[in-house]
Amino acid sequence: MAIRYNLWIDPDNTEQHKAMEDQLERYFIERFADYPHIRLSGADPYDYDAPFNRLYEALMARAAEYCERTWGYVPTPEQLNRSFFRAVGRSTKFVQD
Repeated sequence: MAIRYNLWIDPDNTEQHKAMEDQLERYFIERFADYPHIRLSGADPYDYDAPFNRLYEALMARAAEYCERTWGYVPTPEQLNRSFFRAVGRSTKFVQD
């Protein structure tokens, strides 16, 4: 298996990695605007059919594809996850139970 993640290929290029995470965060915030208010996971955060969990899964896949197609950059799952949850924290679209 070949290493594809830009962060792993060139770990010293911190400026590029930070810029891409910022771009991903903006991407997620823009996608959240497409939805009405979203309830965060309630009593069972592992309910994979919960709207938030389905949204997470779908947006992760779309964001990875967007990055590679638009920027020629392959983010690590950790970069995607961090950017997603930073965007959730900044967005007004989420309502907690």
